[in-house]
Amino acid sequence: MILLDTHIWIWWVDDNQERLTPKHRELIQQYQPEGIGVSVISCWEVAKAVEKQRLGLSCEVHEWLNLALAYPGVQLLDLTVPIVVESTKLVGFHRDPGDQIIVATARVLKCPLLTADQKILEYPGVQTLE
Repeated sequence: MILLDTHIWIWWVDDNQERLTPKHRELIQQYQPEGIGVSVISCWEVAKAVEKQRLGLSCEVHEWLNLALAYPGVQLLDLTVPIVVESTKLVGFHRDPGDQIIVATARVLKCPLLTADQKILEYPGVQTLE
């Protein structure tokens, strides 16, 4: 399984040709049979971005989330106690709680994280793909 960072998930679902690179698309297609993980915190991040008018969607946020979670291979990953605890052990990582949960999810599930976030890419404590 591969874990998608929130922005990668949005770009993929919205078919954002400008931001989702051919390499991102290739990796998503490669991992689709094994599973495309999306953290439940990403659903919260999408809803908050819409609430704060930093993200515009083509439909209501609940509809978008239902459609995006129904994509082939997508698996919604719940927030678990081990993930919560791991998110508090990210030495030297930045303070964004969404990113902390996503990185902790990748660590606990031992799966690579597909991201374009430079702060995450530079963090040595998680396996990333870019």
